[in-house]
Amino acid sequence: MSASVPRLVIAAPSSGSGKTTVATGLMAAFAARGLAVSPHKVGPDYIDPGYHALATGRAGRNLDAYLCGPELVGPLFLHGARGCDIAVVEGVMGLYDGAAGEGELASTAHVAKLLGAPVVLVVDASSQSRSVAALVHGFASWDPEVRVGGVILNKVASDRHEELLREALEQAGVPVLGVLRRVPQVDTPSRHLGLVPVAERHAAAVEAVSAMAAQVLDGCDLGALEALARAAGAVPGGSAPWTPASPTHHPTRSDEQPAPVVAIAGGPAFTFSYAEHTELLAAAGAEVVTFDPLRDEELPEGTAGLVIGGGFPEVYASELSANEPLRKAVAALAESGAPVAAECAGLLYLCRELDGLPMCGVLDAGARMSERLTLGYRDAVAIGDSVLAAAGTRMRGHEFHRTAVEPGSGAEPAWGVRGPRPRVEGFVQRGVHASYLHTHWASEPGVARRFVERCRTS
Repeated sequence: MSASVPRLVIAAPSSGSGKTTVATGLMAAFAARGLAVSPHKVGPDYIDPGYHALATGRAGRNLDAYLCGPELVGPLFLHGARGCDIAVVEGVMGLYDGAAGEGELASTAHVAKLLGAPVVLVVDASSQSRSVAALVHGFASWDPEVRVGGVILNKVASDRHEELLREALEQAGVPVLGVLRRVPQVDTPSRHLGLVPVAERHAAAVEAVSAMAAQVLDGCDLGALEALARAAGAVPGGSAPWTPASPTHHPTRSDEQPAPVVAIAGGPAFTFSYAEHTELLAAAGAEVVTFDPLRDEELPEGTAGLVIGGGFPEVYASELSANEPLRKAVAALAESGAPVAAECAGLLYLCRELDGLPMCGVLDAGARMSERLTLGYRDAVAIGDSVLAAAGTRMRGHEFHRTAVEPGSGAEPAWGVRGPRPRVEGFVQRGVHASYLHTHWASEPGVARRFVERCRTS
């Protein structure tokens, strides 16, 4: 695959400007033209990539310079864009907003520079006219290394409003590539952690993506946007595509054994997962099988290891609790010493109870909904050896939840969280590693290899 894949970054001055509508609609519009579109999302967000996947028919992938390191952004992008005609990258928050206290790190602008990609700025023009020129000029000139290649004006009230905005932007020297009128909001309902995931509302989500595509087709110059993407040139630094297969991994006798089955929780309650995790597990020799804890009463046949990622178990607590056969199967697997990796929602599912409803009881801890939002990047170090990491392994993670677990850590914590308020967090017991931290295994491929090897030997 050429390292000069055409690409655009869709950014905005702030959250709520219409990035998701434009990015998802643009992905769907390009796909409708017969282009193979590679969808990407800046940051740790799991939900928007689900809508991107609907729009393109390909896995939505994240580009996170904090979790994976700046050096992996280009390779991960090229891995996801392999075989595609064009790539669309949706930004996060405002264009220059990154990890707190870390300068530009992990911001949309940072990722755009790492990719050498032109930026299209989506501006909510609902309460301004000539001032839009000052706003766009400021964003376009703030960092000379960020190329703002055009503007899409959102929530434009009338032909006269559009005329005033275009006149003002002529002075800013940034072309207008689209104008979206004020319309009833596309049906993308939200709740306490953002948009409702696709898996919970598939039919309605398909309609929402179609509506986004219609808005973009009606209001944007697709030809000019595609031309801007094709002018991007090569990805800086001579990056080669990332691969889940480790260059240092050589077949051993254990590789000739039957592939251990690694079960991954899915369905509406467990929607948070990075595509690279499955790829890494498969590359390490596992047979990866997805199951739905809301409906399946048994773990997949031959399960040797279990991965339970993030999601919304609190929304489905009654249904998860009612599936007693599966809860008992999970508890039995953990009791056997088999590897179990649980993040956030998975941690809650392994607890004794969630909001008073029985869960799997693997951990002697209770979980409940909380009014407090816990949000942010974390720098963590493994306290002791576990099925995921050797003691001293450093990884970066992300927390995003409105729940609390008591106690917050076990006799053997999973992580020591570094920073101004250092603490220990999570649980390691027998083959279980459970924590609130979402991590991206591409940053430390040994995690997947270690997990699969433990599946073979436990």
